[in-house]
Amino acid sequence: MKATEQLTDLRGRSVEDLTQRLQEIDDQVFRLRIQKSMGQAESGNKIRPLRRELARIKTILREKSGT
Repeated sequence: MKATEQLTDLRGRSVEDLTQRLQEIDDQVFRLRIQKSMGQAESGNKIRPLRRELARIKTILREKSGT
């Protein structure tokens, strides 16, 4: 999915859905960081896209809150 498609999809979601997705991604990033520290090599290239999606969700939540 391209970034623009992802943004339109995320902007269409409710605040509750976004906060739930934010928590899920945060948990995934945490688990992948633990795996990476333990030496499992396959988790290394999965972290960056998740962190970018996390930042996108945080930005959209900030936009919706109006601050």
